[in-house]
Amino acid sequence: MKKRIAILGATGSIGKSALDVVRNRSGFFEPVLFSANTDGGGLLSLKKEYPSALTALARDTAEPGIDFCGKPGLLEAIAAAKADITVNGITGAAGLEPSAAVIKSGSDLALANKESAVIAGPLIFSLAREKNVRIIPIDSEHTAILKLLEAHGRNNVSEIILTASGGPFRNYSMEQLSRVTAKEALAHPTWNMGPKITVDSATLANKGIEVMEAAVYFGFPPEKIKVAVHPQSIVHSMIRLKDGAVYAQMSNPDMRLAIHEALCWPETADSPFGTLDFDSLRLDFEKPDMERFPMLRLAYEALEGAPLLPIVYNAANETAVSSFLEGRTAFLEIPRITEYLIRQSGNAKIDSIDAVMEEDRKARKLAEEVISTRSF
Repeated sequence: MKKRIAILGATGSIGKSALDVVRNRSGFFEPVLFSANTDGGGLLSLKKEYPSALTALARDTAEPGIDFCGKPGLLEAIAAAKADITVNGITGAAGLEPSAAVIKSGSDLALANKESAVIAGPLIFSLAREKNVRIIPIDSEHTAILKLLEAHGRNNVSEIILTASGGPFRNYSMEQLSRVTAKEALAHPTWNMGPKITVDSATLANKGIEVMEAAVYFGFPPEKIKVAVHPQSIVHSMIRLKDGAVYAQMSNPDMRLAIHEALCWPETADSPFGTLDFDSLRLDFEKPDMERFPMLRLAYEALEGAPLLPIVYNAANETAVSSFLEGRTAFLEIPRITEYLIRQSGNAKIDSIDAVMEEDRKARKLAEEVISTRSF
């Protein structure tokens, strides 16, 4: 019997990779829902390929041939699809409410939307336990850790080590970083990703977010989650056992492998993605520089602080990155804006998805104000 699959963000980077996996294993998956933010044409093309699948467009403008429109329509489509597993490839905090809707629908959640785990991890994992569904990470690092913990046993692990490519500016001086343009930041040396996550990789915010994700997914305290810069992106993460031995997951950098493993979990199935050739292989590792790339340091601070801080970190970073891509903010101002908002934050009761979204809204509003007034 085929596994019914929904893909949210189907026309984006993660969505397209997920479709490659589905097409490669067409006998195993039946697409039942595709969503996109604004790309109605892309959804209609998918509808021709999979006529029985529902389509949902997150923007409010109705489009002929699209089954659901607007945010309420997207949430309704998730409930109507009755998927067995749903890939959430939506970018940013906008993916949180769809993640909650997926869990409420009874579907397993293959989660590429990092923000759902970062800003509302305890809430969505509690909801998943209540609904008896699984949340499976789609991320080369967290997929690696998931497999390594399964193989060696969590109780035998003393720490987890996430790898980071270091981005395109790993060897830049502060003076060089001050002149970085959006075009330069979007040229990642090893991964092909969407613009926001590509900039996050360049600032190391992406790795900071992944540290926060790892704490939520695997229950390790911040001091037991380490980061190693590894430019080749061959080792996707490692675990250190209590006896000191280190075990790594290695493959060529191909997000389709992480997606394939999430969709097939807990089974290990044949895959053509990420196959590694050892004939000419070099592996380098170095310590991340948190002075030149303070977004990683700020992520640890947010993780160790009040529950509000990961929400503020994420909202400030998303707003600052958008401003940078629009030419309103310099590259080095992204961490300055984020740190300013973290320092201004107090505490708040975070006991519902609505509360998370309200704090996210307030943090974005403040970020826009400080960017406009240059008060950071």
